[in-house]
Amino acid sequence: MGRNLEKDAVEMVAKNQRILENGLRVFAENGIENVTMNDVAKTADIAVSSLYRYYSSKPKLVMAIGTWAWAEYVDENEKREAALERPDRTAAEMFEFYLESFLDLYRDHKDLLRFNQFLNIYLASGEISCEEIQPYLDMIHRLEKRFGRLYRKALEDGTLHTEMPEKEMFSATLHLMMAVITRYAVGLAYNGEMAAGELRMQKEMLMKRFIREG
Repeated sequence: MGRNLEKDAVEMVAKNQRILENGLRVFAENGIENVTMNDVAKTADIAVSSLYRYYSSKPKLVMAIGTWAWAEYVDENEKREAALERPDRTAAEMFEFYLESFLDLYRDHKDLLRFNQFLNIYLASGEISCEEIQPYLDMIHRLEKRFGRLYRKALEDGTLHTEMPEKEMFSATLHLMMAVITRYAVGLAYNGEMAAGELRMQKEMLMKRFIREG
């Protein structure tokens, strides 16, 4: 009797999902440079030879995890925002949702934030080629495109200050919010209720900076 190709395909997808989920967890907990392919295979409960059939090198695995994890988050965030869409929605309301998304990211996706911090360090080591990084960068670009929609709306309705160019405003707000939530996620600052309060204060300060009164 021949192999069931449909079943094999389903099992391959399931195994890959297990690799990605467990790889994210073990890298987030221990750092990327400190984890081997053997460690990932053991955590995912598969043979290391099987892991190499999916990802021929550690850099390929790392970038696959980063691309998958961020895509999962962005997809989830886009669905939440789509539920809020209405014809009279202002740029100020869109901007508040954008900032609130960082607080959601800290609350619900600390593993992703810790992984991302280790990924930035790993990328700085030069072990990953530009070609391997590109799919990850393409996915991150989705965030910038969404911000562009917000910014164009602000030019129309005037509910945000737009004296700062779009790319500069996106970069500044992204880096300010990511720096703060990452600092808390990796344990470099207070946690718990104090963290939540200070993150909300950061959000409110940026809202006061960019949202027009009246």
